[in-house]
Amino acid sequence: MQVKTFTGSSTQDVMAQVKAELGPDAIILASRELNGNGLRLFEITAGVERPAGSFGFSGTGPDAASAPPGWEEWHKEWSRIKEHLYALMQPCIPWEKLPPRHRMVLEYLQREGVENDVVLELYRALTESVAGTSMLAALAHLVPVQGFTEELWPQKLHFVAGPFGVGKTSAALRLGLALRHARPDISVAYLNADCTRGNGRLVLRHWAELSDFGYYETPDAATLLAGINACRNYDVVFVDLPGLGREETLRDRMCLMGLSAWLDGGKAPCSAALHLVMPPHYGDQQIASFLRRYQVSLPGSLIWSKLDEALSFGTLVNVAVRSGLPISAVSFGPELQSSLLPAEESIIWRLLLKRQLPGSAHSGGAASPL
Repeated sequence: MQVKTFTGSSTQDVMAQVKAELGPDAIILASRELNGNGLRLFEITAGVERPAGSFGFSGTGPDAASAPPGWEEWHKEWSRIKEHLYALMQPCIPWEKLPPRHRMVLEYLQREGVENDVVLELYRALTESVAGTSMLAALAHLVPVQGFTEELWPQKLHFVAGPFGVGKTSAALRLGLALRHARPDISVAYLNADCTRGNGRLVLRHWAELSDFGYYETPDAATLLAGINACRNYDVVFVDLPGLGREETLRDRMCLMGLSAWLDGGKAPCSAALHLVMPPHYGDQQIASFLRRYQVSLPGSLIWSKLDEALSFGTLVNVAVRSGLPISAVSFGPELQSSLLPAEESIIWRLLLKRQLPGSAHSGGAASPL
């Protein structure tokens, strides 16, 4: 939720500011009248729940990735308010409008951790379509899939980012190995901007050498820009970005690393995309914080790691809706080879509705609605 405070000489003036900046869907959270030094001002604090597509790593301007003061508290309070509203709405929803099969799937998704507002989006899609919408078509609308292939991701430079410990470096290696498997003559290079940590550094360097990939350690802005220039003859270049500090944003980190040319429509020397690596077992508040801090103005995708460690996969739907990002790849198991696949809708639906990992012959034991 985006929250901002507006002031003006009249309530009409302040409401006009709210509508102009936050849109007609803004919710008034607080209002008060200020008097001092003979001046009379009106202050209104308003918030708006941005639609899913507004994340999408497409925000612009220097304030796009920064949270307003008190954002965390507003977010917690608004989350509680939403839960109360959904609890009140639940008995009033005419579920009988749906066929029994659709009702069963929605109930299953709720048990799997898909959030209430997402379930209501699915309900609306299923009931408002004149021609009738299948459950998989409704899910496909909310959970876009764009598998990581050369054709669908033609950018030369691929930034790989994510919190510490999510398997970001392994995911970057797996992406390169997947490209090599699809086209043996492809030339791939790695720029290790996260080379201050020994374990990830050694793994990336070792596998790059074994696979005949280019490898450069680029711990600062000067070496990173020099590395990008040195790799201009490679087909694909992966940049392993470091994790962020507690309050740091990816935009700030990329600017410190000399990558501002790729942000906000700058004149970059080559095209680039950003891939955010996430595991499926983080809590809602952690995910909301990560999505806010990792948003930048680049085409982007979600890579789901450590799927074999999850008990359910409702988070895949929640994050896709919150971010508006397509899922580009899924990884599972500790091995580096044959443990990542470009995302396909069938893979995502089997994970979500059957708890079936790619390559598994059967579901994970939960009762499936399909």
